[in-house]
Amino acid sequence: MTAATVSAAESVTGGAVCAALSQQPGSSRTFLGGVVAYTVPAKIRLLGLDPELLAAVGPVHPHVAAGMAGAVARLTGSVVAVSTTGVAGPEPHGGHPPGYALVGWTAAAGAGVLAVTASGDRGEVRAAVTRVALAVVAQCTTSGQVRDVTALGRGVVIVP
Repeated sequence: MTAATVSAAESVTGGAVCAALSQQPGSSRTFLGGVVAYTVPAKIRLLGLDPELLAAVGPVHPHVAAGMAGAVARLTGSVVAVSTTGVAGPEPHGGHPPGYALVGWTAAAGAGVLAVTASGDRGEVRAAVTRVALAVVAQCTTSGQVRDVTALGRGVVIVP
């Protein structure tokens, strides 16, 4: 059986997901690439997200997380794609508190968005969101979707 190919579109994690996905020898067989789109203009230019959507809802919104995952899957041709967007802190942003993030995914059996609530400083928040994103990738590459949210950690819920 061939392993599913993976890509990532990152904002709040700033490339940490891509770094983790590419760290193992042989990762080039499955990890196709990623995009770090940290700002709203980068999300528009690099991922092709709708400027009107971003103006209306801001960069930390389930539709943005879903759009980021879908865009990077299309750009790379991957079977599984994950995205991260959120507020690392220390200040709130766009009405969201520090530690609030969204992890989007698209995979063979569907797509979705998770809300993550993490605590700690910027580094701890980014590390927590990275861990959730990697767990999402693991579930999606083995079962085609996220099946067990409880395995992703405390403070993680599926966004309806």
